Amino acid sequence: MNDQPILKQLYRDFNARNIDAVLAFMHADVDWPNGWEGGYVSGHDEVRAYWLRQWQQIDPVVEPVSFEERPDGRIAVGVHQLIRSLDGQIVSDGHVNHVYTFDNGKVRTMAIEQ
Repeated sequence: MNDQPILKQLYRDFNARNIDAVLAFMHADVDWPNGWEGGYVSGHDEVRAYWLRQWQQIDPVVEPVSFEERPDGRIAVGVHQLIRSLDGQIVSDGHVNHVYTFDNGKVRTMAIEQ
């Protein structure tokens, strides 16, 4: 699974709020789940706007804990997701799977599995 280093870096950059670095790993037409408000966002501009809105309201930290390549080529990343309010109160603390597809070395889609 040669995409694991890319995914690890993506999470490090997300947790550091380095949007441009994360977007550099994404396909220009990426489909990304809006896990906070619902639905999906598409493309770099919508992903950037979504994260900026999110970070004005909550403080998520997402750490990968496992990686699994599925038979269909998708990569499931088990993550520990800790979400705090901006004043530091824990809103959510749990585990979910993020499931990725790649297109020419870039993240093309991500889905959240509970």
